Parts: sequence; C-alpha cells; structure tokens
Amino acid sequence: MVWADYIEGMSALFEQGGLTLWAILVASLLLWLLIIERYWAHYRELPEFRARLFEEWKSRRATGDYQSFTRIQALVADLKAEARHNLPALNALTTILPLLGLLGTVSGMIKVFDVITVFGTGNTRGMAFGISEALVTTMAGLFTALSGLYFVSDLESRADELARRFEADLVQEQ
Repeated sequence: MVWADYIEGMSALFEQGGLTLWAILVASLLLWLLIIERYWAHYRELPEFRARLFEEWKSRRATGDYQSFTRIQALVADLKAEARHNLPALNALTTILPLLGLLGTVSGMIKVFDVITVFGTGNTRGMAFGISEALVTTMAGLFTALSGLYFVSDLESRADELARRFEADLVQEQ
C-alpha cells in the first residue's frame, strides 16, 4: 500500500467521524505526548533527581542538621511529586476520551434522526452516514482511552515503587 492510499483512508475516516473525531485526535495526541514525557522522565530525569535528594540527605546527616523522620518524609514526598508529575492530566484525558466518543455517538444519532425526519426511512445512505459517525467516534474514544489507561496505571505504580525504594534507602542510610 502506498502513502496516498493511507492518506485517502484516513481522510475518509475523519470525514465519517466529523468534528468530534478531530477532538479525539487532539486529545489522543496530547495523551501520548504526556505518556512519552513521563517515561522519558522515569528513565532519564528521575534517577538524577533521586541522586540529588539522596546527596542532600547525606549532607544534612553529616552536619547533624536534620530531623530524621520528617526529613525523610519530605524527601520522599518531593520525589513522589516529581514522579507523579502530569499524572492528573493523564487521568483526566483518559476520562475525557470516552466522553468525546459518546459525544460523537450522540451527534451521529442526531444526524440519523434528522434524516428520518426529513426523508423518512427511505434514505438509508443518509442514515448510514449518521450511524457510521456514531460508531467511528465511539470506537476511537474507547480505544485511545483504554490504551492510555494501561500506561497511566503503569506510570502510577512506577512512581509508587520508586518512592518506596527511595524511602527504604534513606532509612537504611540513617
């Protein structure tokens, strides 16, 4: 298959889905950009941040300027906050995407009823267009939300595990 065929197929899909499918596309792109950013942070940025916090803990410990429990909790909270950065936005997007799909469903069904009102049940092509919009947007919203949900859950568990291991390391160093 050539690129022209893909472009033609995508054009037809977005024509079927209407404006709601474009909103789902924008929300999906934002979702995946944030997911990629979080994985990048977990692999590249958080280890350095964790090392800085650990050095801060060791330097305060060496000077005797610390209160063990509260300082450990504060350092763990700092790391956990950095690890969970953008997760609320990711959760919001995984909640919004199925609702956008539902909006497309309602919009498509309204088009079906408009066709029935004007032409009766004799215009099957017009009714099929509305039903197509309803199904395409529902599928797109659910598919992107479900795939995003897996990665959001994985990122949340990674953040919690990172915080648990960091706290254990701080307590052990004490």
